[in-house]
Amino acid sequence: MFVRKNRNKSGTISVQVISKQNSGYKVIETVGTSRNLNEIEKFFIEARNKINFPPNQMQLFSTLSKTDLAIKNFVGNISNLQIRTIGPEIIFGTLFDRIGFNTINDRLFRHLVITRLAYPTSKLKTVDYLRRYRGIEIKVDAIYCFLDRLNEKYKETVERIAFEHTQRTLKNITVVFYDMTTLYFETEDEDDLRKIGFSKDGKFQCPQIMLGLLVGENGYPIGYDIFKGNTFEGHTLLPILENIKRKYNFEQPIVVADAGLLSNDNLKNLANKKYRFIIGAHLKNEADGIKREILKKAKGLSDGQTIALKKVDGNRLIISYSDKRRKKDEYNRKKGIRKLQEKIKSGKLTKSSINNRGYNKFLELSGNVAITINNEKIKSDASWDGLKGYATNTSL
Repeated sequence: MFVRKNRNKSGTISVQVISKQNSGYKVIETVGTSRNLNEIEKFFIEARNKINFPPNQMQLFSTLSKTDLAIKNFVGNISNLQIRTIGPEIIFGTLFDRIGFNTINDRLFRHLVITRLAYPTSKLKTVDYLRRYRGIEIKVDAIYCFLDRLNEKYKETVERIAFEHTQRTLKNITVVFYDMTTLYFETEDEDDLRKIGFSKDGKFQCPQIMLGLLVGENGYPIGYDIFKGNTFEGHTLLPILENIKRKYNFEQPIVVADAGLLSNDNLKNLANKKYRFIIGAHLKNEADGIKREILKKAKGLSDGQTIALKKVDGNRLIISYSDKRRKKDEYNRKKGIRKLQEKIKSGKLTKSSINNRGYNKFLELSGNVAITINNEKIKSDASWDGLKGYATNTSL
């Protein structure tokens, strides 16, 4: 047997105990019918109990004490709206207070932060969560109005509290990690901030903003900033560093970032401002002479070993080797080549397919229209498997 919620033409829902018999189903009992979600839930629990404790077992409860009967009656009369979820407030609320956010005297700020951690979803769902599980009645317009208030009144305070907590936790901020992401909007209209640019979400038709985030060791937040959606990623790092350094007056740390920020101008600007850096490097984009030297010196590397090369600009290029990365590189290349082979057989590849995007770099034209896979390029690409590069002006 099982319990079924059956929607009626009238819009009500009937909770039924169903039994499977031969090739069909039979309604054993309709426990109750209602439009009220709380009543429906009570009917559902009652129906489940009828399955788990059929009539011939009911005598087990005839010996309940007065206390047990009082508890049973009390629980039976409780609706969902009378139940409060207190776990998030106990855990996240304690952390909220320890960090120091309780100095911001606005209850809605506390509710939204804790709800965002416990139940990260839309503004409308947040209103529903607070009502159903916390007994807090808030209109969605109040949340939108609060976000303006947060930006205009509390933003700097919130950032400073977060930074000071990071500083207390890490003691000395000696290294920072920087990354940039894009946030798009489901609209076609641009404004002074929302601009169409290179989208990391693939939403190139939607205006967006750029969000740059700076964190310390273990991901502790240091600061962030927002840029126009058409801003070049490489032009965002130094303004954030200088702005945060000016606000909080901390010493220049080592800056760690991915290869999206690797440009000669960026490295020069960081060095001119006396910043030390470790930035991901595109080894295959290096000059031919450096590439030959990399492959020559990296040939005998074992798992976890590194080599260092001095560059003409005074920076060092660190090359590390990993068995795990080698297997991943090899697997991805073979997967890409299989797809190319399938497209060649199907005739879906044309002259326009010959470009340097992804594994198309292995394709070449022979004759007028024949497209083939260049095995020499595959062999050459395999020599880079397992290698990862970092550009740095540190002595680490």
